[in-house]
Amino acid sequence: MTCGGCLVSVAGAVGAVLAWGTSDRTQRHLGNGFENEGMDFGAVLTELPLVFLAGAVLPALLWWLGARVLRRRRRSEFHV
Repeated sequence: MTCGGCLVSVAGAVGAVLAWGTSDRTQRHLGNGFENEGMDFGAVLTELPLVFLAGAVLPALLWWLGARVLRRRRRSEFHV
């Protein structure tokens, strides 16, 4: 149960970065145009860390919330 949150967090971070990297918007900013026209590395420097953090934190937070709810349910079942 404790390792599950870490695994979900890693999978979320990798999935978020892959989804961000393959999107049309990102490809356009990274020079998918003619002769690298319109390259904007600002998208990489500002968006990539935020995408990585959101992909890592959100699944871990949801995992923690689910574990907490299940733990409370088990406690209430035993006290009845």
